[in-house]
Amino acid sequence: MVVSSDVKNPSLGYAGDVTVQQAFDWVADGQAVLVDIRTDAERAWVGFVPGAVPLAYKQWPGMQINPGFDTGITSIASRDKKLLLLCRSGIRSIAAAKRATELGLQAYNILEGFEGDADAQGQRGKTGGWKFHGLPWKQD
Repeated sequence: MVVSSDVKNPSLGYAGDVTVQQAFDWVADGQAVLVDIRTDAERAWVGFVPGAVPLAYKQWPGMQINPGFDTGITSIASRDKKLLLLCRSGIRSIAAAKRATELGLQAYNILEGFEGDADAQGQRGKTGGWKFHGLPWKQD
């Protein structure tokens, strides 16, 4: 279902970037659907956001684009809700937001992603991201 063909930020190629807190607020208010575009392995090993729709943009191994992404993202889209795309650090979700926008959807990238950037020791989850900001998440 097409949400909008109107790109709010044409220079980006997608609707825009939102903070993890803004994303949480929009989902809590019923304004948006959170789509976790990380791989199944990432969600299983690192953690996931309860209620987020899992739809990998790239698949492990090889990190090739998921051939079912286009069909999946259009089936998730709702005419009255924004799509918020979450990846590990807010980079992969930019490409996914651009692809969703090409499909005519209103898609936003979530800055910092689930784990944020790596710190000086090469570890994630300590300087930014959904988990770092204390937003709801679980781990199997």
